[in-house]
Parts: sequence; structure tokens; C-alpha cells
Amino acid sequence: MTKWEYVTVPLLVHATKQILDTWGEDGWELVQVVPGPNNPEQLVAYLKREKS
Repeated sequence: MTKWEYVTVPLLVHATKQILDTWGEDGWELVQVVPGPNNPEQLVAYLKREKS
């Protein structure tokens, strides 16, 4: 059975691609982007990768 680890990452609107590319280079896959809990304009990315 595959085991996963997860992380939540705040996204800066002006640097979203750079942030996601950096995490992707470390093996993280984007699962979902949602508005932040305290400020809907602040986005939060949920990422996962297989545990090694």
C-alpha cells in the first residue's frame, strides 16, 4: 500500500508558479488550492508526495 505525506503551503499571488515549481522539484504534487481560513484572498496549496 502506498503511504503519503502531506503539506500545506501559503501561496503568494505574485509568486504562485515559482512556489509550486520549487515544491514540485522536491517531488510534491499539487492536490488542491483553497482560500485561506482567515483571508479568502490568501490562497493555500495542499500538496502530497509518496513517503520514502
